[in-house]
Amino acid sequence: MVIYNALPRKEYERIFMCNTTKEIWKTLLITHQGNSQVKDNKIDLLVQQYEQFVISEDESIDSAFARFNTIITSLKALDEGYSSKNYVRKFLRALHPKWRAKVTAIEESKDLTSLSLDELIGNLKVHEMIIKKDSEIVKAKVERKSLALKAKKESSDEECSTSGSEDEEYAMAVRDFKKFFKRRGRFVRQPQNDKKTFQRSRDDKNGKSDRKCFRCGDPNHLIGECPKPPKDKNQRAFVGGS
Repeated sequence: MVIYNALPRKEYERIFMCNTTKEIWKTLLITHQGNSQVKDNKIDLLVQQYEQFVISEDESIDSAFARFNTIITSLKALDEGYSSKNYVRKFLRALHPKWRAKVTAIEESKDLTSLSLDELIGNLKVHEMIIKKDSEIVKAKVERKSLALKAKKESSDEECSTSGSEDEEYAMAVRDFKKFFKRRGRFVRQPQNDKKTFQRSRDDKNGKSDRKCFRCGDPNHLIGECPKPPKDKNQRAFVGGS
């Protein structure tokens, strides 16, 4: 009756036909452990998992211990287990190489024959917290350095952009200045021979286009530019005076 009351409904349906406690216990063993052949196969599988147990680089100590504890608990349930000393050494060997310094420190400072698995896990968890804290500090420093470099680069780019913009505005102003005075007739050096022609064009614009040469009557030049020689000395003197 104690077994009947302790078992859940599903298990009760498997053993309610049994007449003795021994029959109930045997039925439960066969149901959950199987016969001897099934038991041996399960033990072989668990031993293989135990021997191949490793801890990855990013796996936490809690997660690794949960997997390891499942294996050793299943082995104990099948009457197959290892000593506590073996569990401690196996867990240390399964750690990732980044834990090598800590493993060496534990092996030198602790007696592994008397060290319990729970004590080992607690020691490793403390070291894991220290590693995590140091990693966060280094990460924060790298991020601050990266932000400082980014801000410096943006400031430099902005200065270059401003300087380039000012140079471009200055060049445009100089070009506009030159164009303006070119239109006004400045900065354009006139040949010596064209000065008089330029003076005539200005006179033409001012309404003096009716002037003409006194010597030959040609309106395209004045008497000072006339290619014909003067007729007498008086006319030459008049031209000189003019």
